[in-house]
Amino acid sequence: MATAADLDRATDSQWDWVAEQTRTYLTSGGSEGHEANGVRMLVLVTTGRTSGQPRRTCLIYGTSGNDFVLVASKGGADEDPDWFKNLKADPSVGVQVGTRRFTGRARLASPAEREALWPQMVRIFPLYEDYSHKTDRQIPVVLLTSQD
Repeated sequence: MATAADLDRATDSQWDWVAEQTRTYLTSGGSEGHEANGVRMLVLVTTGRTSGQPRRTCLIYGTSGNDFVLVASKGGADEDPDWFKNLKADPSVGVQVGTRRFTGRARLASPAEREALWPQMVRIFPLYEDYSHKTDRQIPVVLLTSQD
């Protein structure tokens, strides 16, 4: 079960540029890396579904009420990203948004929620629409709710 306390001890993404972005974000206390080119990012910690170890990555986000919205695009790959597979196995997550840290719970958006949230996320990051045409899978939309 991932919590906010895992943010500083989790293993970074396998993608070097994501790992570097995540470390910059965390070492600055969230003052650097939260926004780049008009896009806001958060750090997400999940529990590895096989290893049981905390894993972290930096992701683009939107909001819906008090929830944070993520898109599990993996650049339009035919398989879901590891972070999404991990939260499907254990929806407890640690999150840092700017300087705020919290323990949260992740859930897949319902079809009706996805229908409303997908266009919002495409406005935030237009490449999501391109990614959706590269794969036959429906790209999942995830909602994070603070448990603190």
